[in-house]
Amino acid sequence: MEEKKNPLVNTCNFSGGRPIMVDLPYPPIQVKERNRAYADLLSVDYCGAVSEMSAITQYINNENRLSHEMCQMAKTLLGIAMAEMMHLQKLGELICLLGGQVDFTAKMRNGRRRMWTPEYLNIPGNVQKMLSADIEAERAAISQYEAHMRVIEDCYVNAVLARIIQDEEYHIMLLQSLLKDCREIS
Repeated sequence: MEEKKNPLVNTCNFSGGRPIMVDLPYPPIQVKERNRAYADLLSVDYCGAVSEMSAITQYINNENRLSHEMCQMAKTLLGIAMAEMMHLQKLGELICLLGGQVDFTAKMRNGRRRMWTPEYLNIPGNVQKMLSADIEAERAAISQYEAHMRVIEDCYVNAVLARIIQDEEYHIMLLQSLLKDCREIS
């Protein structure tokens, strides 16, 4: 078998990549007491249709598809994905402290359980639509966190959710800037 003389190579270098998030500390991960209902609510944020699991997977997919042509944008999406991974980890800790179980199953209020699926993702081919879908997903996450904060009467849990929202708002600002740059290029 003859080797190809000029292999295809992705030259986008991700070394030194860091989570892209607001430069503020997170509150301690603690809860007032065990509360399975709160753990179930957070399971939706963890791995429901609108969730950190969905965000991570969507950002990584987008980063993979863009890295060979739009390296800087891909690096930004990877940094956002890394921040979402930290959110996932913090939610998982809270779920466990509240007496819940981290098993990639969202526990709905009606008693239904739904395991995470890639069907939750929005993966358009066009870069502008991709960024718009990411912005909408961030907005939906913020709305869901705010709704959960209205139900959860645990100041420790709500402090963590409020801090996560700050990152999500920052992500929207970055994504809007990327989208604006794309529109100016087109």
